[in-house]
Amino acid sequence: MKVYFIGAGPGDPDLITVKGRRLLGEADVVIYAGSLINDRLLQSCKPGCEFHDSAVLSLEEVTGLYEREMESGKAVVRLHSGEPSIYGAIKEQIDWLVDNGVEYEIVPGVSSFAAAAAALSAELTLPGVSQTVVITRMAGRTPVPEGQEIDALAAHKPTMCIFLSVQMIESLVEELEKGYPTDTPVAVVERASWPDERIIRGTLEDIAGKVKGAGIARTAMIVVGGVLDGAYERSKLYDPAFSHGYRGGNQ
Repeated sequence: MKVYFIGAGPGDPDLITVKGRRLLGEADVVIYAGSLINDRLLQSCKPGCEFHDSAVLSLEEVTGLYEREMESGKAVVRLHSGEPSIYGAIKEQIDWLVDNGVEYEIVPGVSSFAAAAAALSAELTLPGVSQTVVITRMAGRTPVPEGQEIDALAAHKPTMCIFLSVQMIESLVEELEKGYPTDTPVAVVERASWPDERIIRGTLEDIAGKVKGAGIARTAMIVVGGVLDGAYERSKLYDPAFSHGYRGGNQ
């Protein structure tokens, strides 16, 4: 048996990688995040493939499926939404596989923060505005380590991509305002890359009311920062006066 952790992407079934789609088509068993995965992806699977929706499974039940197949020689795909390395809870599964001598491979995917940036036509790093992107979440039932609270991160005024927090938008804004000015641009992208994608734009001053008014309470990416404003400095990369290893200039 070999287990493949595959990033399914943010929703659009065309945003899975070529390798991910190929391995999905070869799988004998697929354990997928049913509440987040576009079920059109499962149409890539071969006849007779066995499916398990992990939305209703505990870690022990997932590893139980791995254990059941250990001697089978089958290809098992663990299909995660977005990019498995971000809030994917793969480490605890990998530790079990390592402890039990099971071979595995990780196939990266497109994260929802990248899909949200595409939907917003936004470059998350702009010269003179932000050269740092922070991927984070509000503390909820899962706490965050000390020093990584939203207000502590906001003090640096990076571009911030905030997962799993839209249901706490009012508390989130209160924390963000401890570091950013109230006129800082904010965008909320619900179900990025899905056919029913929605975008709400505003500032820290009004975004909570707009999000509440739109009825957005889950499956949304929150992007915060001056990169959404439009003002920036020209990049040195394509400046004709800027020299680098592939092009000569006068600087």
